[in-house]
Amino acid sequence: MTDRSDRHASTGSWASSPATRRSMQSNKGRDTGPELALRRAVHAMGMRYRVSMRPIRSVRRTADLVFTRARLAVFVDGCFWHGCPEHHTVAKTNAEYWAAKVEKNRARDRETDGLLASEGWTVLRVWEHEDPSVCAARVRDAYRSRMELGD
Repeated sequence: MTDRSDRHASTGSWASSPATRRSMQSNKGRDTGPELALRRAVHAMGMRYRVSMRPIRSVRRTADLVFTRARLAVFVDGCFWHGCPEHHTVAKTNAEYWAAKVEKNRARDRETDGLLASEGWTVLRVWEHEDPSVCAARVRDAYRSRMELGD
């Protein structure tokens, strides 16, 4: 058995196995089940939004739902990828790599929140496991609050 660095050098892949690589490549970057459920619930409330858009063009960060007039950006964070305190599981294979990856994601999330806030945006983050109708109500309330500030 070769160590991880030998595998990486020979295959050019970060994955611990070809099966892991296929599995990770099949993960969607947008239109996930939790994201679609939230979008349906928000849409049912009569709210309209942009999907998978950069709130600030010069910043390479994409929010899942964007309300441009209200300057509200909504992110649906996956429990594994963003380190949910309730549901995050530690990877059994390549644990050190995945722990570092999740920590980098969390640091990027904090940076994104700060960048958007400094430009006058409100950021709302929801976990994938949260009830979409409850989250939609939070989105509606944040939207209304932002629109009242703009009037």
